[in-house]
Amino acid sequence: MHNLQRTRKSLIRLIHWRIWRGRMLVWLAAALAALMIVMFAHMVDLAIDGFNHLRQLAPWSPLLLTSGGGMLIAWLTQRYFKGAQGSGIPQVIAALHIPDDAPGKRSLVSWRIAAGKILLGSAALGCGFSSGREGPSVQVGASLMYAVRHVLPRRFPVQPQHLILAGGAAGIAAAFNTPLAGIVFAIEELGRKFEERTNGVLLTAIILAGVISISLQGNYTYFGRLAVTVVDSRLALPILLSGIIAGLCGGIFSRLMLLGAKPWPGKLGWLKSRHPVLFAGLCGLLVAVLGLLSAGAAHGSGYLPTQQALSGSAPLPFLYAFEKMAATLFSYFAGIPGGIFAPSLAVGAGLGQDLASLNLVDINAAAWIALCMAAFLAAVTQAPITSFVIVMEMIDGHAMVISLIAAAFLASLVSRAISPPLYHSLAQGFITRDQTTATPARH
Repeated sequence: MHNLQRTRKSLIRLIHWRIWRGRMLVWLAAALAALMIVMFAHMVDLAIDGFNHLRQLAPWSPLLLTSGGGMLIAWLTQRYFKGAQGSGIPQVIAALHIPDDAPGKRSLVSWRIAAGKILLGSAALGCGFSSGREGPSVQVGASLMYAVRHVLPRRFPVQPQHLILAGGAAGIAAAFNTPLAGIVFAIEELGRKFEERTNGVLLTAIILAGVISISLQGNYTYFGRLAVTVVDSRLALPILLSGIIAGLCGGIFSRLMLLGAKPWPGKLGWLKSRHPVLFAGLCGLLVAVLGLLSAGAAHGSGYLPTQQALSGSAPLPFLYAFEKMAATLFSYFAGIPGGIFAPSLAVGAGLGQDLASLNLVDINAAAWIALCMAAFLAAVTQAPITSFVIVMEMIDGHAMVISLIAAAFLASLVSRAISPPLYHSLAQGFITRDQTTATPARH
């Protein structure tokens, strides 16, 4: 009798029109999120192309554009889009832990935040900052999915937190053209489990976002196809060195980002806290100087130099990794919208190129680069599964999957000895800020 009742309830959930209405609304929201993220990708490409064209015409123009643009973007962010600064992933993690009726929730995920992330994130790359669109796509996807909560049917078994989770994962799936990475990211990095009654509709929403991205942009691999000449015991030393060196660099990078989110001492701290717009201009000027020193390589997301390095058409400059790290840190300190996924992959590619130049093992440079990309991203995010899946899917490097796994996990372990988890530590700042705002001060 009990089994009969359970079967009857399952059939009702399967065919009831309200349930299907809710599913359709969730899927439509996922489709809209994917369309917006694809549009975001095209806007970023146009912005970067415009900046590079201007830089070729006037090599010194970034000194004005990056600093002046940084000041304008920082002012717009502070004035109209507060909560859109930085990557966006910490905001999504914080939104998952903040109650739905909390006053600060809408400053983390909302239509306004999604618009600011797309417009100002594109503008930041158009001004020459070193940032990416993948992390911001997580906040865009979460914001758009969260907005559908008001129109879902009553008693529909999907909560607002589930929508944020699925939207963030859909953002990764659409941004990287990798549906599997979106699912892994939801489970590993956002740190929430799917409930039995909701996992189907949310998983299909994530996959739908990836499929729409693929249908609009083609079934391409983000960095192209990786030509691996060696997959044997000769990879042991590259795995070990990639894991340790990228782990150390990624841990230090993560630690510096966390220090950047805290109050600074001295005159720089005074400028950062009291005059954030001027501070953003100073950061932009430093990014522009790094761009001049690196012949423009430090600007932008790092996508094109990394793609060229993997294909072997144009090797990265020596010490590019450290120039890119510094430019990304200054871009983050400026308080503008922009992520670190793509720059982290570019930094990893630079480390791999430098290690390959030492000729320690008879393998091609592309294998070194792929290992260090997965390792550095894992060290920064401390999400090794997400990192190796993203790199594996992006470069079509399935032959190296075991090597990527080993390098990513080793780098993550090394990073943990240096820095706490980056995104969750930054998210705690947003959670604490919301609790402080919600609790009246006692006098």
